[in-house]
Amino acid sequence: MAFTPTALNLPQYPFKITLKDNRHFIFDEIRKKHLVLTPEEWVRQHFIQFLILEKKFPRTLIQIEGGLNLNQLQKRSDIVIFNNSGERIMVIECKAPSVNITQAVFDQASRYNSVYKAKWLVVTNGLKHCYAQIDHMAEKFLFSPELPEYLQL
Repeated sequence: MAFTPTALNLPQYPFKITLKDNRHFIFDEIRKKHLVLTPEEWVRQHFIQFLILEKKFPRTLIQIEGGLNLNQLQKRSDIVIFNNSGERIMVIECKAPSVNITQAVFDQASRYNSVYKAKWLVVTNGLKHCYAQIDHMAEKFLFSPELPEYLQL
């Protein structure tokens, strides 16, 4: 199955992409392994590089595809960012470029974050990015046009 890269609303990065058994794989620098290159993985890998290279997020504080329990169901968060104290400060939900960022998608990410209680919630399909700072006490989202650099969080 051939993968056709989609142009994203993110900078281009020099990924290591290989072809094996008629499937494309992309090397994940965080997990140090090759992963099947799906449209969602294409977005996830771009966004990770964006976080590291453009927004100065320390790669050691980035967790990818972590498990979580939500209403007694095992779920998976795409990207979780920690601070130096080990607290979760951001949850990022990545979708394929063909998936519209709708209220339902944002609600899914919010449900995941109800477990984590991170201060930031990000939803992206690589084309559209939704950044929200969360006021948990007032139960409000404060949307931001840009994602701050790591040290400004």
